[in-house]
Amino acid sequence: MASDQQLVPAGEPYRADNPAIAADLIRAECLAARFNATPADDPRARRAALEALLGEVGEDVEIRPPLYVDHGSRVSVGAHSFVNFGAVLLDMAPITIGAYAQFGPRVQLLTPSHPIDPGRRRESWQCAKPITIGENVWLGGGVIVCPGVTIGDNTVVGAGAVVTRPLPPNVVAVGNPARVLREIVPDD
Repeated sequence: MASDQQLVPAGEPYRADNPAIAADLIRAECLAARFNATPADDPRARRAALEALLGEVGEDVEIRPPLYVDHGSRVSVGAHSFVNFGAVLLDMAPITIGAYAQFGPRVQLLTPSHPIDPGRRRESWQCAKPITIGENVWLGGGVIVCPGVTIGDNTVVGAGAVVTRPLPPNVVAVGNPARVLREIVPDD
């Protein structure tokens, strides 16, 4: 894992053109390219490439390439989780994915944010807030999770939803912005 954990404290402004950040982005891009190019018939090499890229990878995790990250080292994936093709995990702040999580294709977890003020945006200022995905969460295809969001255990987020605010455990949420549709009941 890279030593970038304190490069950008969560929620604090930073300049995207910081040389230390840029160097770590290049490191991660190279490691992601290695992971994405590893053949499916070599699971040991694929696992090794994933472990070199991400901060923590639990037992029996499957992530299908291509995978896109900022740093990679700030991503923690819990045991028995599945991430389908085309995931985007922009980890300028930590991303924590609980055990038994399931992601459909093209899920995006986006920790960075840009200022609304055009002058600060032009000057390359950004900030990032952590994302936490609870255990046994299912994110349908194309779900986008915005900076600072926590999704509670066992929650299901419908395909294409944009999650802008925290979601409690044990609910089904859909839409843009995502809203709780109902609680999950034992007969589901």
